[in-house]
Amino acid sequence: MVKQMLLRRWNDISTAPNSNSNLTSPEHAQNEAISKSLETNERLIRHIFKNCYDIVFRHVQIFGKVPVLCVYLDGLVDTKSLDSNLLKPWMLENLPPELEELNPVDWILEQQLVSIAKTKTTMTMDDIVQGILSASVVILSDGQDKAVIAELAGFEKRAIEEPTGETTLRGPREGFTETISVNTSLLRRKIHSTKLKMESLTVGNLSKTTIVIAYIEGIALESIIEEVRNRIAQIDIDTVLGGNFIEEFIEDHPFTLFPQVQNTERPDIVAACLAERKVAIFIDGSPFVLIVPCTLWNAFQSADDYYERFIYATLIRWLRMLLIITSMFLPSIYVAITTFHPQLLPTNFLLSITSAREGVPFPAVIEALLMELLFEGLREAGIRMPRPVGSAVSIVGALVIGQAAVQAGIVSAPMVIVVSLTGIASLITPRYSMGMPFRVLRFPMLISSGILGLYGVTMASVFLLIHLTNLESFGIPYLSPIAPLTKSELIDVLIRAPRWRMNTLPMSNSTTTKLRFRKGQRRNGNQGDEVK
Repeated sequence: MVKQMLLRRWNDISTAPNSNSNLTSPEHAQNEAISKSLETNERLIRHIFKNCYDIVFRHVQIFGKVPVLCVYLDGLVDTKSLDSNLLKPWMLENLPPELEELNPVDWILEQQLVSIAKTKTTMTMDDIVQGILSASVVILSDGQDKAVIAELAGFEKRAIEEPTGETTLRGPREGFTETISVNTSLLRRKIHSTKLKMESLTVGNLSKTTIVIAYIEGIALESIIEEVRNRIAQIDIDTVLGGNFIEEFIEDHPFTLFPQVQNTERPDIVAACLAERKVAIFIDGSPFVLIVPCTLWNAFQSADDYYERFIYATLIRWLRMLLIITSMFLPSIYVAITTFHPQLLPTNFLLSITSAREGVPFPAVIEALLMELLFEGLREAGIRMPRPVGSAVSIVGALVIGQAAVQAGIVSAPMVIVVSLTGIASLITPRYSMGMPFRVLRFPMLISSGILGLYGVTMASVFLLIHLTNLESFGIPYLSPIAPLTKSELIDVLIRAPRWRMNTLPMSNSTTTKLRFRKGQRRNGNQGDEVK
């Protein structure tokens, strides 16, 4: 009996009329045109934004006679400007006689009651939805099949601050933020020219992220610009939350340690790179701007090189190159010499190292690997921990653990010195992403030196050089202008020449490679199948 009652009740519920039964799915509803009925438009928008608590519907009347509907998302729109610039004039002024002849939408635009920088009209529901999601106010009127979209963004955004990862002594103190309009305006302040072009694209099936491609017309290579357009246009991904989401799709060689796309937070670096025929990629929501093409020598260049005198900048660049190479080869050379080639050391130095290693239970290669892993762990812990205690914990941890390990006879004092010098040398890289390959390559070098000594280090170096010569970034060889050699472009690689000598454009003999595109993961419903 109870079962029959429940089945009868279920049949009644399933056959009951539904007030929203005439509405299509939200995805199909966006493709519909705007109705002349304000009530129908409101019901359709409510259906599209179903279960969205932050959607706001405000019914107002122009001078108490013409009903209009304002729709926006709470938190994205500047409500103070909305009330003062939009709603207040409608309520205070008298009804103009021409209002009876013009439709309300045209009258709103012609009389400029919407005191906002950007306004436009639309006749599709899809434009209304995208306008609401893009921090705009949509104005609908009864009896009209078109709407006004007024841009009135008012969400919170971070102020312009100095980049913490790319500080300079004499350069500008401003850096990019997460707002793309602010970032493009910072670049405009550096380059006052109509030749600075900015093309807008949208990437992301769900996020609808705005991507801006910036270049200087007449200076940037047209082949590189077209290649950037093609690679970004063919990206198929659900969300874009940062620069790496784009970087992994547009790079030429995804399985290499070396980055082929430069990233920066500094507007002056972007402006300088655009003047060097490169292309910048702005991503909404990310303070990092991508720059292509990129070469290995970007790892040795700092913004301070161009704000100091050229002699001092050249010496610092040589020191930077020496320390970066030292950070990659010093532990492996130490292991190779102490294990396989002790005859290369002076006698007194060899006796000092031998006495220090007396009682250490591990071979030199195992000892070096353990210390390197410990140092990398302390470095990452210092980065991930809260800033007030991160540096203190990493420094104290290194001192205490190193001293205790030496006293306990687990590691030798020379190995602690070598690993410390290696760690300090690795920190001199101006850009974090460019320093990561050298940090990782220390371990293959260590293993090669522990197996074959200096022969292993030499073989690993040859393989690394062959790999670098085969890399390209948007058709530009990764080791250019040294390999292949272009003498006119060497004035800003190993040295930093005076300004009056840097009068030639780079990449004069460049070619663009064939498009290499890797499709992303797109979710269809609840399935996460790869798009083929």
